[in-house]
Amino acid sequence: MKTVLLTGAAGFIGYKTAEILIQKGYNVIGVDNLNNYYDVRLKEYRLKNLEKDNNFKFYQVDIENFGVLKVIFEDNKIDGVINLAARAGVRYSLIDPFVYVRTNITGTLNLLELMKDKKVKKFVLASTSSLYAGQPMPFKEDLPVNTPISPYAASKKGAEALAYSYHHLYGIDVTVLRYFTVYGPIGRPDMSIFRFIKWIDEGKPIEIFGDGTQSRDFTYIDDIAKGTVKALETETGYEIINLGGNKPYELNYVIELIEEYLGKKAEKIYKPFHKADLKATWANIEKAKRILDWEPQVSLEEGLKKTVDWHIENREWLKNINLP
Repeated sequence: MKTVLLTGAAGFIGYKTAEILIQKGYNVIGVDNLNNYYDVRLKEYRLKNLEKDNNFKFYQVDIENFGVLKVIFEDNKIDGVINLAARAGVRYSLIDPFVYVRTNITGTLNLLELMKDKKVKKFVLASTSSLYAGQPMPFKEDLPVNTPISPYAASKKGAEALAYSYHHLYGIDVTVLRYFTVYGPIGRPDMSIFRFIKWIDEGKPIEIFGDGTQSRDFTYIDDIAKGTVKALETETGYEIINLGGNKPYELNYVIELIEEYLGKKAEKIYKPFHKADLKATWANIEKAKRILDWEPQVSLEEGLKKTVDWHIENREWLKNINLP
């Protein structure tokens, strides 16, 4: 496999995945619509770094646009597809559910249909731990995920189901990766860790939905990207695989660590818990160990230190980044 189509290439996970693919000698065709769901300057920053490499070619394209995607498939010999383009974020999916369906379901369908036509045999699909609402922890991949509590989660369930159909009908090898709360440098400003670091550093109060005892299975970006590339390189038939830190941490502990690393105390504003959020997440990663030979290498403490250090190094530039 030499040439990989990577959608969402200017996104948080897409950027780091592209870096690893390039380091491993792949030609990467990056696709991203550079939408303004969050401050596009972060996406432009990531993209500028990727475009320094000759093995990276970029198209500013929306995966909802079948016609333009078709031209990309016709103009390039694509060996595999990693679909990280998605409308992410639970809460915004309540405001505009239509765009989630267009990108996460129709966009995925467009890619699968073109893969079928061009006989591209490997598909990696980004999915989410948000699907496990109401299930017993630690979350295993064979749990029935039939009760999504947000349009975002529902749209990802639809994408998973479509990918299975194309595996069954056309023999496309599919690995679905359910990511668990990804964080790290150059992250997403709609996610709590980015926001907390920025707010605490700038002396602004932080907003906590609930009492801070909700817990997440935080996973460092480098670990996630390495697992994504391993999924590309592994023939699985059709498998759903969790990529998570394998240990849940309370939000209050995360805030304490950020305070320690910044040397500043947080002023906290508590708001009602959001009904579309999960109270806790925790990944069972036995399948990832067995099939992908993957497990996380970076602890929460180490990963948060790296994230805070990156913020401090880029503090002046980040002051102007708008939070959604």
